[in-house]
Amino acid sequence: MARTNFENLAVYQLAERLADEVWKIVLAWNIFAKDTVGKQLVRAADSIGANIAEGSGRGSFAENKRFVRIARSSLNETQHFLRRAFTRNLLHPAQVELLKPIIDELAPRLNAYLKSIGCIKE
Repeated sequence: MARTNFENLAVYQLAERLADEVWKIVLAWNIFAKDTVGKQLVRAADSIGANIAEGSGRGSFAENKRFVRIARSSLNETQHFLRRAFTRNLLHPAQVELLKPIIDELAPRLNAYLKSIGCIKE
């Protein structure tokens, strides 16, 4: 199957990587943790890439930008739930070390992607 335009975006690929790593981590949690913070964390992380994809399929630059802003909000939500998980001893230091560089790269990439939407390159 051919790749769509959004799948070629580095920012989308990074969002997918974060969501996949979060999924793997949450799978190992107990039922209570999965059912409370885990489900919300996975949904928030999955929403980052989903909103990038949805925005790229919209018919206008304004709509695309709106969905990238939502993706940024989902990243903030993901960070919130990761903080909750860490405080509740659900994340191991090695997992934090794995996720932190992805998040640290994804936030500025989302901002750069947002700024690039609608810019005409010559």
